[in-house]
Amino acid sequence: MKSYAYIRLPHADTYTAVVQTDGEPERHISYEALDGRSGFVVAPFAISEECPVLLIRPDIREVRPVPVLSAADGAATAAVANAACDDAADVRSAYASDFAGCHKKLVSGAFRKIVLARTSDVLSDRDLSPETLFLRACHLYPRMCVMLVSTPVSGTWLAATPETLLEGGGDSWRTVALAGTMKLEGNALKFDNPPLGDGDAAASGIVWSSKNIEEQRYVATFIGNCITRFAGSWAESGPMTVRAANMVHLRSDFTFTLDDASHLGCVIAALHPTPAVCGLPKAETWRHIVMNEHIRRRYYSGFMGLLEPYGTTSLYVSLRCMEILDERRFRLYAGGGLLKDSEEEQEWSETETKLDTILKVIEWG
Repeated sequence: MKSYAYIRLPHADTYTAVVQTDGEPERHISYEALDGRSGFVVAPFAISEECPVLLIRPDIREVRPVPVLSAADGAATAAVANAACDDAADVRSAYASDFAGCHKKLVSGAFRKIVLARTSDVLSDRDLSPETLFLRACHLYPRMCVMLVSTPVSGTWLAATPETLLEGGGDSWRTVALAGTMKLEGNALKFDNPPLGDGDAAASGIVWSSKNIEEQRYVATFIGNCITRFAGSWAESGPMTVRAANMVHLRSDFTFTLDDASHLGCVIAALHPTPAVCGLPKAETWRHIVMNEHIRRRYYSGFMGLLEPYGTTSLYVSLRCMEILDERRFRLYAGGGLLKDSEEEQEWSETETKLDTILKVIEWG
């Protein structure tokens, strides 16, 4: 099995294919080990022997056009159903149990924020190749970074993510603080030009709750504190309202300079996992997730992308993603940020909306 990765950056009409022609990708057990390395990186939420950081060697690297998909390409709509192993009552009960454990920590003040994740296993009534799913995602989600990765170690994963972890080259770099989620409905869906700025948000009737604003500020403060440790100078802009599929998020952009790009692994280790996928305090919430969450996140809420310390690096958080188990079986992942005033049913509904983003790639027609 060859290791390969495809990445289509937001709004691009081409994608980059990276192929390692023989052997397994490099395995690493720390993010710092990426210092000075080049290739396509695939990193988990929590590093382990089973889920190491992987670096695909670019034996072949090609830039390819994204084909325009016609109505006929989507005519063969796949019907999907919950897999037998994915009993709805059991999944809902596990989520409720996890929510209760997290909420107790939030109310006590031990945590300020924590992200709770879940999965949904689905079956398709027809074969769907990874490449087909990748091209569908490119067509459906032009604003997002779409990535397809397959290795003998990780298996095969597809992500259509709105969240940049680290992007740039030379001494100019960028990251974002992305948090807060609302579903777009009705007239708000007409605001289609990326990104939605503050003016468009107001015009479309989008009003952010104090919970969403607080959650996003936690993430932005964390990012700013991380950057201060490495940056020669930095600036923050936002927050602004940005669209991702049928949802909107609050995003602050951070630009900064680095004197030595050979130490990107250390910058990544400081940033990842951000409170957008983990929580605050970082170490305590990370430990709680790893020890108590019913699901195994594996490469969900890790990061993927091109690592080029002396070129252009594009690393994105692995959100809105699925694990492709075979051509008919798929495991979908989603999560949401909890604060002490979070309500279980509302948070569950948010995960349903996020799962629907990647489910549409299977059902599309």
